Amino acid sequence: MSISNFSINGSSINATLYQGHSRQFNFLVDEPHELGGQDLAANPVEYLLAGYAGCLNVVINLVAKELGVKIYDMKININGNIDAAKFLGHSDKTRAGFQSLDVDINFVTNATQESIDFLLKNVKKRCPINDNLSNDTPIHYHIHKSSYKEEIHA
Repeated sequence: MSISNFSINGSSINATLYQGHSRQFNFLVDEPHELGGQDLAANPVEYLLAGYAGCLNVVINLVAKELGVKIYDMKININGNIDAAKFLGHSDKTRAGFQSLDVDINFVTNATQESIDFLLKNVKKRCPINDNLSNDTPIHYHIHKSSYKEEIHA
């Protein structure tokens, strides 16, 4: 199979609000009031958790189908704690990101516990977001600067 490319494009609306586009979808990213935002949308780390949950959903269902495991209902809840001290510039001693993540998956299924364990072992290996969160991913920044010229009207 060939490599698939995914991208988002967007613009900063203000200091906390970002408007993005991906394929035919538009979305906002904002911060809650306590972090200086207007709370108009989920914040970046909430989108990360939603992306992880969505990816787990897809891969769990894909692997379950391959294994002949019926999933009648599934709930995926993910949470984690962030110490905002580094993000806010108050400390260099903590991580800026999640300290850890807790993933709770509740199945209604016909599968045995052994089958579920085997399923989850395969899901962890095959979920792209799990891979990115569990391993270092090179990030290449390409910065483009333009000068701002204010027009003077006489």
